[in-house]
Amino acid sequence: MKVTPLDATTYAGSGLTIGSALTLSQWGVVAGIVTALLTLVLNVWYTRQKNARERHLADQQAHLVKQQAHLADLAEREAVARLAALGLKP
Repeated sequence: MKVTPLDATTYAGSGLTIGSALTLSQWGVVAGIVTALLTLVLNVWYTRQKNARERHLADQQAHLVKQQAHLADLAEREAVARLAALGLKP
């Protein structure tokens, strides 16, 4: 739907009428509500980003622990194999 110049003028006039009807204290309330909503949105966004970062770090640490356990197991097997090659019992 295309907005004609007459429609745009009507909408602008309506907005100005509502805006001029508000007192300074009412504008303060509106500004407070907008600020509170913006703060809420930003806090939710930041918390989601933080949770994603922490989840990623936890996954990396779990993977590192698994790798270290695997390397320790390989080192133990190698030591047993070397002793067996020398004819010694572990």
